Amino acid sequence: MTLNPLVHPLLLLLIGSGLVALVLVAMRAAPKDGRGMWLGRLLLVCAVLIAALRPGVGSVATNAANTELDVVFVVDLSGSAGAEDWNGSEPRLTGMRSDIEQLALRHAGARFALITFDSEAQYRLPFTTDTTALAKAMQLAQPQPSGRSHGSSIGAGAELLQEVLNNAIDYNPERMRVVYYLGDGEITSDTTPERYRGSADLIQGGKVFGYGTERGGRMRDSDPYSGGEYIRDRSDQEGISTIDEANLQDIADDLGVEYQLRDADSEPEAADIDPARGEGATQRGGVTTFPIYWVFALVAAGWMLVECGWLVRQQRELAAAKVVSE
Repeated sequence: MTLNPLVHPLLLLLIGSGLVALVLVAMRAAPKDGRGMWLGRLLLVCAVLIAALRPGVGSVATNAANTELDVVFVVDLSGSAGAEDWNGSEPRLTGMRSDIEQLALRHAGARFALITFDSEAQYRLPFTTDTTALAKAMQLAQPQPSGRSHGSSIGAGAELLQEVLNNAIDYNPERMRVVYYLGDGEITSDTTPERYRGSADLIQGGKVFGYGTERGGRMRDSDPYSGGEYIRDRSDQEGISTIDEANLQDIADDLGVEYQLRDADSEPEAADIDPARGEGATQRGGVTTFPIYWVFALVAAGWMLVECGWLVRQQRELAAAKVVSE
């Protein structure tokens, strides 16, 4: 049997000892015909205390429950996220939004964080279990306007990702961590892109998703003052953005995860979680126990119903006695 107490066991012991002592004193002072109720109350206290210890039995292999999982989405929001080659003529960002929504459903109960980047990285959504907030953050996300672009680098989010993961480990090292990178791999910056290798030992799994086609797509300028015109290149031709799968595969290799080319006719593949990988993993070992605290919670709830019935009967007896006395 294993225990996973809600609070420190010593605190539970202190609270439990005090409650048991109070019940025993009250039971001793009660008349003999009323001691049965106090015996039930002693059972209630013991059941609640045991439930608070959250006992479990046996061992079950697991890939980490979603409730013990941190999921970080890293999304490329450079101008090419607006390239219109998703599902024929839709912006790539449409596919990214849809995939994040599906992945959030696959990991229901997990905590989600969102990092976006264009010329710079932004921690757009800190860890939360609120999938509505995640969806809203993605709906508000837009490709970088061409007037603010200084060239895109696929590694612009690398440093911030590592920082977010390290903070998550400091806060709770026993939680599993998964990273999903979403982008097209295109580089328009003259600088050498940062690498994601520093995050590889901080996660238990992830995936790199690629968006776009070799043919490419035109990009509408997201600047509200542009009138929705297409971005033009230096030769004053409509700019065309194409996917660079080699760069995306490099990111996957850096993180130690798989790469998947995305299209509207398929679904994003959720990450395979390896409990033996990454910092903090040896503490979990990929094994969990079957919880039995609910049995004691049911006992406590059952006795509460008995108490309610007893109180109702007492009220009726008092009411009847009042009528007789009148």
